Amino acid sequence: MGMNKNTVLAWATFIMIVVGVVLIGMGAFRYDDVAGWGFASVGIGFFAIAWVFNALKGRV
Repeated sequence: MGMNKNTVLAWATFIMIVVGVVLIGMGAFRYDDVAGWGFASVGIGFFAIAWVFNALKGRV
């Protein structure tokens, strides 16, 4: 099973989306103070990076 550049970017995108959802969930349900806002903003940042990885598929 060989992995080319597009499959590596696809897996990276999938993993970053999962981590982003977990971070936003932790910010929303686990932490009720200011730390929750930090977790949620980092989760949104993970979504932004995953979006860039998805846009790079087929171009690299």
